[in-house]
Amino acid sequence: MAKLYFYYGAMGSSKTANALMAQYNYIERGQKALLAKTNIDTRDGSHIIRSRIGLSKECSLLSDVCAMSDDEIEKYDALIVDEIQFATKEQIDHLAYIVDYLDVPVLCYGLRTDFQLNLFEGSARLMAIADNIKEVKTICWCGRKATCNARYNKNGIVREGSQVMLGANDEYIALCRKHFLEGNLYGPEKTEKE
Repeated sequence: MAKLYFYYGAMGSSKTANALMAQYNYIERGQKALLAKTNIDTRDGSHIIRSRIGLSKECSLLSDVCAMSDDEIEKYDALIVDEIQFATKEQIDHLAYIVDYLDVPVLCYGLRTDFQLNLFEGSARLMAIADNIKEVKTICWCGRKATCNARYNKNGIVREGSQVMLGANDEYIALCRKHFLEGNLYGPEKTEKE
């Protein structure tokens, strides 16, 4: 029986690497897994998924997947979607349809919350309807579990702005809640990110 999975974690927790490894595992076992990402994620090009550790793969766009016929989707053994936080509620509901009516498992990877600790639309919908929700963990500079995605610049943590701003290690850092609330990016012995 197919399920709708949501694997969430703070930035730098290897969500994308896990999505790419999941697709590889399907392929290695002779199965077909369709890899996709949301249209908003254009950092590495519109049809490439790339992890921080250098893994990359061509992919489809979620909007194109949602426009596919049932017969086209049923040719796959699984659907794997990265950067799912940028999906719309309607897209998440369509993924649930794929699971429930086409019996194709859907594995979604993404952030749960933004830099202000607010849920993204796609993540909120998945938190409400996913069959299986799992955290992909990473740590803060202090060694505690990181759950917050801090946006920062030369002046420190940014607390206001647009919810969506594509960036990587030069603009975001994963922190535990305590250090996020304190605005402590690097610890007492450091003055800037190394």
